[in-house]
Amino acid sequence: MQKTPAQQNAQRGRTLRLLRKIHGWLGLWGAVLGLLFGLTGFLLNHRAVMKIPAAQMEESEIQLSVPQPYPQDAKAFTAFVQQVLDIQHTPLERKPRKGDKEKGAQGAVMKEKREHDARFMGREMPQPAKWEVEFRMPQVRIRAEYIAGNQFATIHREDANVWAYLMNMHKGVGANVAWVLLADTIAGAMIVLSITGVLLWTKMRQSRLVMTGLIGASIVLTIWAALGML
Repeated sequence: MQKTPAQQNAQRGRTLRLLRKIHGWLGLWGAVLGLLFGLTGFLLNHRAVMKIPAAQMEESEIQLSVPQPYPQDAKAFTAFVQQVLDIQHTPLERKPRKGDKEKGAQGAVMKEKREHDARFMGREMPQPAKWEVEFRMPQVRIRAEYIAGNQFATIHREDANVWAYLMNMHKGVGANVAWVLLADTIAGAMIVLSITGVLLWTKMRQSRLVMTGLIGASIVLTIWAALGML
């Protein structure tokens, strides 16, 4: 049975109200975090060109005493650093480099250079093993270096200010599972907002030509900008 114009208008009205509710509630859910993501994204996008000095890292360095018996491998050194500095995070994952050995520690990867000979002034000089491990949290970055047999390890620390902390959270640096899942809900909300926005446009304005033109223009501009960086 074909619907009457009144029934069609009533159904269209119900659809519009549903879309508006979804659009509004999702917009409210992601309002604060969306604002933070947008602001930090703007700073990340323009920090080099506009030379925005908002995000800064304060560097410091200490020599950490290593008690005997000295660590025998990178895994033992990492455990020592985590215990002394009370670090609960796992080390930063590193991509393998030529000449480095990668060893697992608590699910992460560390840089370990084994004992080797280095040619110096025409002679082969034995070099001790060197280990390096790095921890990254949103508010701080810690890098520890140790040469096997030394009494001290070098600890580099970089403390983030408020803007650097927010940008690290934007990039998910050192973020926990809860933050990652929360950010995923914001990403999902943005996808649904885009879909409901298009549907609201078509239901309210019924101007498919304008909609197609806007979407097409955004796609062309995106492709043009992306190709311009190649």
